[in-house]
Amino acid sequence: MTYVLSTPAAIPAGTLVAAPQPVLPAGGDLVLRPWDTADVPAFLAAYRDPAIQRWHTHHPATEDHVREWFDGYRRDWALEKAAHWAVTRDGGEVLGRLAMRGINLDDGNAGCAYWVVPAARGAGVATRALTAVSTWAMDRIGFHRLALDHSTRNEASCRVATKAGYVLEGTQRSAAVHADGRHDMHLHARVRSSS
Repeated sequence: MTYVLSTPAAIPAGTLVAAPQPVLPAGGDLVLRPWDTADVPAFLAAYRDPAIQRWHTHHPATEDHVREWFDGYRRDWALEKAAHWAVTRDGGEVLGRLAMRGINLDDGNAGCAYWVVPAARGAGVATRALTAVSTWAMDRIGFHRLALDHSTRNEASCRVATKAGYVLEGTQRSAAVHADGRHDMHLHARVRSSS
């Protein structure tokens, strides 16, 4: 399909893939980097955690599934559709996941998602990772709006979003299906200052 934009794209096509997916420092020993084949066991183990299963409806069942997901992550970057990072301690131990999905370069928008392994919870890992990606996306790449949603029952995720500067914009009624049924979802967003 061919179309013509009535306004210039907020972010020109090719901006993301002009360089490899970046490694991002997130303060202290926290480093976000692209997923690597060596992370497959840690990724699969994380999805066996009951809290991650509760809030994330798609779960890999085997290491082969994880490898397929990682292949998809690399394709997403190459197509400028999404970016997926391992949240790590000094680039090694996996502490969590941070993703920008649904990238819309024309409008300069994307959605964010995250999880943290049980041993890393309560230490600000998710907040620092989300802040690092948000700062890179807005200040370096030029995204205008980043949004995220989470179940209204997921108070920890709500705290992370708020601490990372994502304003609660409202509640999407009955917007997502979880293992225990439909959930209302909070919608948060961070918008780049125009000043």
